Amino acid sequence: MVDVMAGESGAADPAYLAGLREKFGLEQPVVVQLGKYLGSIARLDLGYSFRYNTPVADLILSRFPATLLLMFTSLTIALVGGVALGVAAARRPGSFQDSMISVLALLGYSTPLFWFGLMLTVLMSVKLGILPSSGMQTIDAAHGVFGTVVDIARHLFMPALTLSLFYISTYTRLMRASMLEIHGMDFVRTAKAKGLSERKVAYRHVLRNAILPLVSLFGVQLGAVLGGSVVVEVVFGWPGLGTLAFDALFQRDFNLLMGILFMSSVLVVFVNLMIDLLYSWLDPRIEVAT
Repeated sequence: MVDVMAGESGAADPAYLAGLREKFGLEQPVVVQLGKYLGSIARLDLGYSFRYNTPVADLILSRFPATLLLMFTSLTIALVGGVALGVAAARRPGSFQDSMISVLALLGYSTPLFWFGLMLTVLMSVKLGILPSSGMQTIDAAHGVFGTVVDIARHLFMPALTLSLFYISTYTRLMRASMLEIHGMDFVRTAKAKGLSERKVAYRHVLRNAILPLVSLFGVQLGAVLGGSVVVEVVFGWPGLGTLAFDALFQRDFNLLMGILFMSSVLVVFVNLMIDLLYSWLDPRIEVAT
Protein backbone atom coordinates (compact mmCIF):
# COMPACT_ATOMS: atom_id res chain seq x y z
CA MET A 1 0.00 0.00 0.00
CA VAL A 2 2.79 2.41 0.94
CA ASP A 3 4.72 1.66 -2.26
CA VAL A 4 1.60 2.32 -4.36
CA MET A 5 0.89 5.62 -2.61
CA ALA A 6 4.49 6.72 -2.95
CA GLY A 7 4.63 5.72 -6.62
CA GLU A 8 1.46 7.63 -7.46
CA SER A 9 2.65 10.74 -5.63
CA GLY A 10 6.05 10.62 -7.33
CA ALA A 11 7.89 10.72 -4.00
CA ALA A 12 9.45 7.31 -3.46
CA ASP A 13 12.48 8.32 -1.38
CA PRO A 14 13.23 6.21 1.74
CA ALA A 15 12.35 8.99 4.20
CA TYR A 16 8.89 9.44 2.67
CA LEU A 17 8.26 5.69 2.66
CA ALA A 18 9.34 5.41 6.30
CA GLY A 19 7.00 8.27 7.23
CA LEU A 20 4.06 6.57 5.55
CA ARG A 21 4.80 3.24 7.25
CA GLU A 22 4.96 4.98 10.62
CA LYS A 23 1.73 6.87 9.92
CA PHE A 24 -0.20 3.70 9.13
CA GLY A 25 1.59 1.52 11.71
CA LEU A 26 3.06 -0.78 9.09
CA GLU A 27 6.48 -0.93 10.74
CA GLN A 28 5.03 -3.00 13.59
CA PRO A 29 4.78 -6.82 13.55
CA VAL A 30 1.76 -8.30 11.79
CA VAL A 31 0.40 -9.75 15.06
CA VAL A 32 0.50 -6.31 16.68
CA GLN A 33 -1.20 -4.73 13.66
CA LEU A 34 -3.93 -7.39 13.76
CA GLY A 35 -4.48 -6.86 17.49
CA LYS A 36 -4.81 -3.12 17.04
CA TYR A 37 -7.19 -3.56 14.13
CA LEU A 38 -9.42 -5.95 16.08
CA GLY A 39 -9.39 -3.53 19.00
CA SER A 40 -10.45 -0.73 16.68
CA ILE A 41 -13.26 -2.91 15.31
CA ALA A 42 -14.47 -3.55 18.86
CA ARG A 43 -14.68 0.24 19.32
CA LEU A 44 -16.49 0.54 15.96
CA ASP A 45 -13.50 2.38 14.55
CA LEU A 46 -13.08 1.05 11.01
CA GLY A 47 -9.98 3.06 10.27
CA TYR A 48 -9.18 5.79 7.76
CA SER A 49 -9.45 5.80 3.99
CA PHE A 50 -6.22 7.19 2.55
CA ARG A 51 -7.89 7.65 -0.86
CA TYR A 52 -10.79 9.77 0.33
CA ASN A 53 -9.03 11.29 3.39
CA THR A 54 -12.16 10.40 5.37
CA PRO A 55 -12.94 7.91 8.16
CA VAL A 56 -14.16 4.61 6.71
CA ALA A 57 -17.27 4.60 8.91
CA ASP A 58 -18.38 7.97 7.51
CA LEU A 59 -17.95 6.75 3.92
CA ILE A 60 -19.92 3.57 4.60
CA LEU A 61 -22.73 5.40 6.38
CA SER A 62 -23.03 7.86 3.49
CA ARG A 63 -23.44 5.02 0.94
CA PHE A 64 -25.28 2.48 3.09
CA PRO A 65 -28.84 3.86 2.65
CA ALA A 66 -28.60 3.64 -1.17
CA THR A 67 -27.51 -0.01 -1.07
CA LEU A 68 -30.14 -0.84 1.56
CA LEU A 69 -32.85 0.72 -0.61
CA LEU A 70 -31.70 -1.15 -3.72
CA MET A 71 -31.26 -4.47 -1.93
CA PHE A 72 -34.56 -4.63 -0.08
CA THR A 73 -36.53 -3.25 -3.03
CA SER A 74 -35.05 -6.01 -5.20
CA LEU A 75 -35.76 -8.71 -2.63
CA THR A 76 -39.32 -7.46 -2.16
CA ILE A 77 -39.92 -7.56 -5.92
CA ALA A 78 -38.38 -11.03 -6.06
CA LEU A 79 -40.39 -12.36 -3.13
CA VAL A 80 -43.75 -10.97 -4.28
CA GLY A 81 -43.18 -11.90 -7.92
CA GLY A 82 -41.77 -15.33 -7.11
CA VAL A 83 -44.66 -16.22 -4.78
CA ALA A 84 -47.30 -15.02 -7.28
CA LEU A 85 -45.75 -16.88 -10.22
CA GLY A 86 -45.07 -20.01 -8.17
CA VAL A 87 -48.65 -20.17 -6.93
CA ALA A 88 -49.99 -19.58 -10.45
CA ALA A 89 -47.82 -22.40 -11.82
CA ALA A 90 -48.68 -24.83 -9.01
CA ARG A 91 -52.46 -24.37 -9.26
CA ARG A 92 -52.48 -26.00 -12.71
CA PRO A 93 -49.46 -28.33 -12.88
CA GLY A 94 -48.66 -29.55 -16.38
CA SER A 95 -50.79 -26.87 -18.06
CA PHE A 96 -49.64 -24.33 -20.65
CA GLN A 97 -49.55 -21.67 -17.92
CA ASP A 98 -47.29 -23.86 -15.78
CA SER A 99 -44.99 -24.59 -18.73
CA MET A 100 -44.66 -20.92 -19.70
CA ILE A 101 -43.87 -19.82 -16.15
CA SER A 102 -41.29 -22.61 -15.79
CA VAL A 103 -39.60 -21.62 -19.08
CA LEU A 104 -39.52 -17.95 -18.11
CA ALA A 105 -38.10 -18.86 -14.69
CA LEU A 106 -35.37 -20.93 -16.35
CA LEU A 107 -34.50 -18.05 -18.69
CA GLY A 108 -34.36 -15.59 -15.80
CA TYR A 109 -32.23 -17.99 -13.77
CA SER A 110 -29.65 -18.35 -16.56
CA THR A 111 -29.49 -14.72 -17.76
CA PRO A 112 -26.36 -12.78 -16.64
CA LEU A 113 -27.32 -9.75 -14.55
CA PHE A 114 -24.91 -7.37 -16.27
CA TRP A 115 -26.23 -8.31 -19.74
CA PHE A 116 -29.85 -7.91 -18.67
CA GLY A 117 -29.00 -4.55 -17.09
CA LEU A 118 -27.30 -3.31 -20.25
CA MET A 119 -30.19 -4.46 -22.46
CA LEU A 120 -32.68 -2.81 -20.11
CA THR A 121 -30.70 0.43 -20.33
CA VAL A 122 -30.65 0.29 -24.13
CA LEU A 123 -34.41 -0.27 -24.24
CA MET A 124 -35.66 2.06 -21.50
CA SER A 125 -33.09 4.86 -21.70
CA VAL A 126 -31.64 4.87 -25.22
CA LYS A 127 -34.56 3.68 -27.36
CA LEU A 128 -37.62 4.80 -25.39
CA GLY A 129 -36.03 7.53 -23.27
CA ILE A 130 -38.47 7.04 -20.39
CA LEU A 131 -36.03 6.19 -17.58
CA PRO A 132 -32.64 7.59 -16.52
CA SER A 133 -29.69 5.33 -17.28
CA SER A 134 -27.58 5.92 -14.16
CA GLY A 135 -27.33 7.59 -10.78
CA MET A 136 -29.80 7.87 -7.94
CA GLN A 137 -31.18 11.39 -8.45
CA THR A 138 -31.31 13.97 -11.23
CA ILE A 139 -28.59 16.57 -10.65
CA ASP A 140 -29.73 20.17 -10.06
CA ALA A 141 -33.38 19.25 -10.54
CA ALA A 142 -35.88 21.26 -8.50
CA HIS A 143 -38.15 18.79 -6.73
CA GLY A 144 -40.44 18.88 -3.73
CA VAL A 145 -40.68 15.93 -1.37
CA PHE A 146 -43.03 14.02 -3.66
CA GLY A 147 -40.99 14.91 -6.73
CA THR A 148 -37.81 13.66 -5.06
CA VAL A 149 -39.44 10.34 -4.19
CA VAL A 150 -40.66 9.92 -7.76
CA ASP A 151 -37.23 10.84 -9.14
CA ILE A 152 -35.48 8.28 -6.92
CA ALA A 153 -38.08 5.66 -7.87
CA ARG A 154 -37.44 6.28 -11.58
CA HIS A 155 -33.70 5.83 -11.05
CA LEU A 156 -34.30 2.78 -8.85
CA PHE A 157 -36.58 0.85 -11.21
CA MET A 158 -34.00 -0.63 -13.59
CA PRO A 159 -31.32 -1.53 -10.99
CA ALA A 160 -33.91 -3.13 -8.70
CA LEU A 161 -35.52 -5.09 -11.53
CA THR A 162 -32.11 -6.27 -12.77
CA LEU A 163 -30.96 -7.41 -9.33
CA SER A 164 -34.29 -9.16 -8.65
CA LEU A 165 -34.34 -11.14 -11.92
CA PHE A 166 -32.33 -14.13 -10.68
CA TYR A 167 -34.17 -14.27 -7.36
CA ILE A 168 -37.65 -14.04 -8.93
CA SER A 169 -36.75 -17.13 -10.94
CA THR A 170 -35.36 -18.94 -7.89
CA TYR A 171 -38.38 -18.15 -5.72
CA THR A 172 -40.80 -19.11 -8.51
CA ARG A 173 -39.29 -22.56 -8.92
CA LEU A 174 -39.04 -23.13 -5.16
CA MET A 175 -42.58 -21.90 -4.51
CA ARG A 176 -44.02 -24.13 -7.21
CA ALA A 177 -42.25 -27.21 -5.84
CA SER A 178 -43.21 -26.37 -2.26
CA MET A 179 -46.88 -25.77 -3.17
CA LEU A 180 -47.11 -29.12 -4.97
CA GLU A 181 -45.47 -30.92 -2.04
CA ILE A 182 -47.74 -29.34 0.59
CA HIS A 183 -50.83 -29.88 -1.57
CA GLY A 184 -50.52 -33.66 -1.20
CA MET A 185 -50.36 -33.69 2.61
CA ASP A 186 -53.06 -35.03 4.92
CA PHE A 187 -54.17 -31.72 6.43
CA VAL A 188 -54.89 -30.35 2.94
CA ARG A 189 -57.10 -33.36 2.15
CA THR A 190 -58.84 -32.84 5.48
CA ALA A 191 -59.50 -29.18 4.63
CA LYS A 192 -60.99 -30.23 1.29
CA ALA A 193 -63.12 -32.88 3.00
CA LYS A 194 -64.59 -30.17 5.23
CA GLY A 195 -65.96 -28.50 2.12
CA LEU A 196 -63.54 -25.57 1.81
CA SER A 197 -63.16 -24.11 -1.66
CA GLU A 198 -59.98 -24.63 -3.67
CA ARG A 199 -59.08 -20.94 -3.27
CA LYS A 200 -59.38 -21.06 0.53
CA VAL A 201 -57.39 -24.28 0.72
CA ALA A 202 -54.66 -22.86 -1.52
CA TYR A 203 -54.25 -19.51 0.20
CA ARG A 204 -55.20 -20.26 3.81
CA HIS A 205 -53.58 -23.67 4.29
CA VAL A 206 -51.14 -24.47 1.48
CA LEU A 207 -49.57 -21.06 0.90
CA ARG A 208 -48.73 -20.33 4.52
CA ASN A 209 -46.83 -23.60 4.86
CA ALA A 210 -45.28 -23.49 1.40
CA ILE A 211 -43.80 -20.03 1.93
CA LEU A 212 -41.61 -21.15 4.87
CA PRO A 213 -38.71 -22.41 2.68
CA LEU A 214 -38.72 -19.06 0.86
CA VAL A 215 -38.36 -17.19 4.14
CA SER A 216 -35.32 -19.32 5.02
CA LEU A 217 -33.81 -18.80 1.57
CA PHE A 218 -34.42 -15.06 1.84
CA GLY A 219 -31.99 -14.81 4.75
CA VAL A 220 -29.42 -17.18 3.26
CA GLN A 221 -29.30 -15.31 -0.05
CA LEU A 222 -28.75 -11.89 1.49
CA GLY A 223 -24.98 -12.26 1.16
CA ALA A 224 -25.37 -13.21 -2.50
CA VAL A 225 -27.59 -10.17 -3.05
CA LEU A 226 -24.87 -7.94 -1.59
CA GLY A 227 -22.39 -9.52 -3.99
CA GLY A 228 -24.75 -9.09 -6.94
CA SER A 229 -25.36 -5.47 -6.01
CA VAL A 230 -21.71 -4.70 -6.81
CA VAL A 231 -22.27 -5.62 -10.47
CA VAL A 232 -25.64 -3.88 -10.69
CA GLU A 233 -24.44 -0.71 -8.97
CA VAL A 234 -21.44 -0.45 -11.30
CA VAL A 235 -23.60 -1.00 -14.41
CA PHE A 236 -26.15 1.64 -13.39
CA GLY A 237 -23.81 4.01 -11.53
CA TRP A 238 -25.84 3.54 -8.33
CA PRO A 239 -23.99 5.34 -5.47
CA GLY A 240 -24.01 2.50 -2.94
CA LEU A 241 -21.61 0.22 -1.13
CA GLY A 242 -21.12 -1.92 -4.25
CA THR A 243 -19.69 0.97 -6.25
CA LEU A 244 -17.63 2.03 -3.24
CA ALA A 245 -16.22 -1.49 -2.83
CA PHE A 246 -15.44 -1.67 -6.57
CA ASP A 247 -13.52 1.62 -6.41
CA ALA A 248 -11.74 0.60 -3.19
CA LEU A 249 -10.61 -2.66 -4.78
CA PHE A 250 -9.07 -1.02 -7.82
CA GLN A 251 -7.61 1.84 -5.78
CA ARG A 252 -6.14 -0.64 -3.23
CA ASP A 253 -7.87 1.14 -0.36
CA PHE A 254 -7.72 -1.89 1.92
CA ASN A 255 -9.05 -0.17 5.05
CA LEU A 256 -12.18 0.86 3.18
CA LEU A 257 -12.60 -2.56 1.56
CA MET A 258 -12.28 -4.39 4.90
CA GLY A 259 -14.72 -1.96 6.51
CA ILE A 260 -17.30 -2.64 3.79
CA LEU A 261 -16.86 -6.41 4.19
CA PHE A 262 -17.20 -6.11 7.97
CA MET A 263 -20.40 -4.06 7.76
CA SER A 264 -21.83 -6.45 5.16
CA SER A 265 -21.16 -9.38 7.49
CA VAL A 266 -22.90 -7.60 10.37
CA LEU A 267 -25.90 -6.89 8.13
CA VAL A 268 -26.15 -10.55 7.04
CA VAL A 269 -26.01 -11.80 10.64
CA PHE A 270 -28.62 -9.27 11.78
CA VAL A 271 -31.06 -10.05 8.96
CA ASN A 272 -30.71 -13.81 9.52
CA LEU A 273 -31.52 -13.28 13.21
CA MET A 274 -34.66 -11.37 12.19
CA ILE A 275 -35.55 -14.15 9.74
CA ASP A 276 -35.31 -16.74 12.53
CA LEU A 277 -37.70 -14.69 14.67
CA LEU A 278 -40.08 -14.29 11.71
CA TYR A 279 -39.91 -18.02 11.04
CA SER A 280 -41.08 -18.78 14.58
CA TRP A 281 -44.02 -16.42 14.08
CA LEU A 282 -45.02 -18.00 10.76
CA ASP A 283 -44.70 -21.55 12.09
CA PRO A 284 -46.01 -21.85 15.70
CA ARG A 285 -44.41 -25.31 15.97
CA ILE A 286 -41.02 -23.61 16.23
CA GLU A 287 -40.14 -22.08 19.58
CA VAL A 288 -37.47 -19.44 20.13
CA ALA A 289 -35.21 -20.28 23.07
CA THR A 290 -35.38 -17.66 25.81
